[in-house]
Amino acid sequence: MKKFLLVLLIAIMALSFAGCATESETVDEPEAPEEGEKVYNVVSLVNGNLGDKSFFDSAESGLKELADAGRITYKTIEMGGTDQDQPKWLEILNEVSSSGEYDLVIVGTYQMPDYLKEAATAYPDQKYLIYDDNTYVGENDNVANITYKQNDMGYLIGVFAGSMTIQTEVEKINPESVVGFIGGIDSPVINDFLYGFLLGAQAANPDIKVDTRYVNSYVDTATAKEMGLSMINDNNADILWGVAGLSGNGAAEAALESGKAWFIGVDSDQELTLPTDQAAITLTSGLKNVGQSIVWFIDEWDAGRTYFGEEVRLGISEGGVGVVTDKNFAEIAPQAVQDAVLAAQEQIVSGEIVVPTAIGDTTNAVVTLRDSLQP
Repeated sequence: MKKFLLVLLIAIMALSFAGCATESETVDEPEAPEEGEKVYNVVSLVNGNLGDKSFFDSAESGLKELADAGRITYKTIEMGGTDQDQPKWLEILNEVSSSGEYDLVIVGTYQMPDYLKEAATAYPDQKYLIYDDNTYVGENDNVANITYKQNDMGYLIGVFAGSMTIQTEVEKINPESVVGFIGGIDSPVINDFLYGFLLGAQAANPDIKVDTRYVNSYVDTATAKEMGLSMINDNNADILWGVAGLSGNGAAEAALESGKAWFIGVDSDQELTLPTDQAAITLTSGLKNVGQSIVWFIDEWDAGRTYFGEEVRLGISEGGVGVVTDKNFAEIAPQAVQDAVLAAQEQIVSGEIVVPTAIGDTTNAVVTLRDSLQP
């Protein structure tokens, strides 16, 4: 009997220890996601490299924000941006699509739609997001297209330029109310920037004149520089906005070389990307906030609102576009100019100001306005 009691006691103690061990392991395990909470596995394919201080770095910042919040796991693949790199873009896109690992494959910019079209057709069960492109909208119901309300951004930049050019106490600002717009190609997207810019500038300064020219290239800095110098020397433009990709940097070169004008950047904060001397004359930049647009997309997906097979245009309210308001903007622009820009931003968000778009407009209103404001 004593032997039986001893065995029974040992068994009870063993069960007690086992119970304690199980409880300890449970406490140490990470907390499981709440019911219905989805952690997405995402891959971002960069048709270039990180460190561009533009679209790709912006996308990465949004992904990191989501990952830090525990909302996604993600991988970024830098595919390279040279002509020699391009043949492998489709190969990599097909590899990640066929793996079945990812809830979402993200690509971006004007170079990727043809590759994405092929992959999305081959892998209809894979979900894709492409930013800043709407080439094949609606042709694949597994692809969401994010574009940006550059007309809203253009309006803010126009208010800034129109307000600045009457501040003659500021260095380089002359008595003539003339600013310049150097576009890449005479196209709906570029004219969407322009439409907002013209309207904003006119709202801030009814006497404004806008010298508008197109380079017909996104990589011709020399021609853009010639145009910029002509705007400055022939028409007394004191602010140039370059909306022409790499070509637009030629406008910054013109402003610097003349010593008589300021420059405004586009898409990314060009004070951070231009050479130091050109950055010093860059007053602000219009922004396309790719990273925040990705955060917005995941927010919407979590809320049960998806845009696959559709295009969604993001503006100021969604954080899709904006304007740089620190550095030179804060240090050089008078407070009245800063206040005018921020007031315009609030009015767009509230709906008090609705900026028309050049995209899909068959009335050619932007062309009429453009021609009427030429110096």
